[in-house]
Amino acid sequence: MPMTRLSKVAPWLASPKETRHEPVRVLGHRDTDALRRLIARDRVANVFADSLIKQYNSAAPAFPGAVMLGSFENDGVNLAAACWVGSNVVPIEASVDNARAFGRWILDHWQPHASIFGPADATLAIMDVLQEASISAQEIRANQPLLSISGPPHVEPNLALTVSESRQFSDVLLAAAAMFEEEVGYSPFLGGEANYRRRVAWLISSGFSFSDVEADGEVIFKADLGAVTEHASQVQGVWMNPRYRGLGLSAGYMAAVVTLAQKHAPVTSLYVNDYNTAARALYERVGFEQIGTFATVLF
Repeated sequence: MPMTRLSKVAPWLASPKETRHEPVRVLGHRDTDALRRLIARDRVANVFADSLIKQYNSAAPAFPGAVMLGSFENDGVNLAAACWVGSNVVPIEASVDNARAFGRWILDHWQPHASIFGPADATLAIMDVLQEASISAQEIRANQPLLSISGPPHVEPNLALTVSESRQFSDVLLAAAAMFEEEVGYSPFLGGEANYRRRVAWLISSGFSFSDVEADGEVIFKADLGAVTEHASQVQGVWMNPRYRGLGLSAGYMAAVVTLAQKHAPVTSLYVNDYNTAARALYERVGFEQIGTFATVLF
């Protein structure tokens, strides 16, 4: 998508000497315990970041091109907020002021991002800073109820939904790509087919992909756990085959997602577009309740 050159709209970005001082820095391994304490304030809203710390056992990611930022108070002593900056940008326990500081750091170190997502106020505040520098988004979904369920579902699970198996990779991959294209409007393979294939393979091998696949390879329904810790999981990638929509199957499948997810963690969460009234009614029927509001910015 077209993007205005930053040096033209924000000349101070072109010279490191003119970079604004902010109480923001890249976190390192020594900050891991402080980051864990910050994340623990809300294990459900922060499940993405919590899963990263679980994976890397450090506030410093183990691969290039991604950092965890920290915003400090009390003369740089106490970690007040954090922000994951990689292919996606994810604020953690950030106020609007924290988020705007993260946004300025992101401008200073600009690289393309696929999305910003997380608690709505912080996500939108980061985007405000980018928009002030004439960086535009493909879409801003400003109101996405964050839902969770911590007990058994309110409807009977459809036992046909099971953990996906490696032999089903090709079928699940096609369903996952169809879901992605419906959701964001373009094929996930445009960003690199190998990367997307690895992601789907990892979900299956980790036991985080659930599907109902017919003998001929047709996927009726699928869902994934995009983030998992011992405290909570976050459901993503929910997709019903168009041939089976409108038959009243969704509630049973989502109830089965909950029972499978709760084998990993006691709380199951997801976030949904506010305008998707059918999905919101479905989740309420299954037993999900709103606990917050997320937003997503798609580039």
